[in-house]
Amino acid sequence: MSNTSVRSIRRGDLARATGCNLETIRYYEKIGIMPDPPRSTKGYRSYDDAHVKRLKFVMRSRDLGFSLEEVRGLLGLVDDRSRTCAEVQIIAEDHLTDVQAKIADLQRIERVLSDTVARCTGDAAPECAVIDALLDA
Repeated sequence: MSNTSVRSIRRGDLARATGCNLETIRYYEKIGIMPDPPRSTKGYRSYDDAHVKRLKFVMRSRDLGFSLEEVRGLLGLVDDRSRTCAEVQIIAEDHLTDVQAKIADLQRIERVLSDTVARCTGDAAPECAVIDALLDA
């Protein structure tokens, strides 16, 4: 017989254990990212370590910029142990390509904005290079 026991926690405890907002947990349950937890005899939702681990996985994935659909795909690979690392790699490489494109866009925005701000005199005059650049766009 095993001495390990599964701890049972409520949603507020799950939120504290993961740093996730209660409303976000409810939302993830509603859209199926998080499974519906079983209920205690008193009707309370009863979460366990697997819920904590899954929610941390979701949160880390979101921190890395994965969309909810990408997270759903990754969770599908986690849940279906017959899937391969190559399938995860495809999702991650696609996401990396998106991130690299966003970085390039942000660098372009930074150059344009930096050039525009450098032309701004900061005077009390009504003429402003930033406003002029936005009006000419």
